[in-house]
Amino acid sequence: MQQLNIKKITTEDLSVASLSAVMDQEKIEFNTVGCVNWDSYPYKPKVKFRIAHTNNAILLNYQVEEDSVRAKYGEDNGSVWTDSCVEFFVSLANDGLYYNLESNCIGTVLLGVGNDRHDRERASSDVLSGVQRWASLGRDPFEERVGHCSWELSLIVPYTVFFKHSIKSLDDATIKGNFYKCGDELKTPHYISWNQIETEKPDFHRPEFFGKLCFE
Repeated sequence: MQQLNIKKITTEDLSVASLSAVMDQEKIEFNTVGCVNWDSYPYKPKVKFRIAHTNNAILLNYQVEEDSVRAKYGEDNGSVWTDSCVEFFVSLANDGLYYNLESNCIGTVLLGVGNDRHDRERASSDVLSGVQRWASLGRDPFEERVGHCSWELSLIVPYTVFFKHSIKSLDDATIKGNFYKCGDELKTPHYISWNQIETEKPDFHRPEFFGKLCFE
């Protein structure tokens, strides 16, 4: 099981557009989404992410290089996993629930919660409006562009987004989660993860394979 030690940032009035620069200043290290878990899907784009937290939010910054890119979905809670998509799954308590926060390359997000991949409850638009997003490719949808592409995505995810829990602080907390990159309908579909998954077929909804997230 992989483990991340997650730094706390105390910068006042943090904006999502400046998040990457702030993380540079704070020397937040990148981690790699690099596990190819299924032989049927060998393609591995270059994907790295970094994570930090504040008094009231989780901060995420992704940087991706891949052979094609797509952002068909422009409205939240759409099928973003079929686009060029990065995902953060997290279990905040020992109650069996976990959240799946998925975002395509233009910052369109999907958020669900439940005990497994079935019967998941989606967050409301009011909840999702709290997620701040910045995308290097802009926010307008587009069809697949074939050819080498690099893109970056930053998210500020307030604790209020985790609507089934009342999270006041993650200081000194240890929780579990995993990070993914996929693109179900791209020219070259792929399913890679940060922490290794040991299943017969692609399945990100497997909390037994989450890694450990240790917050400062």
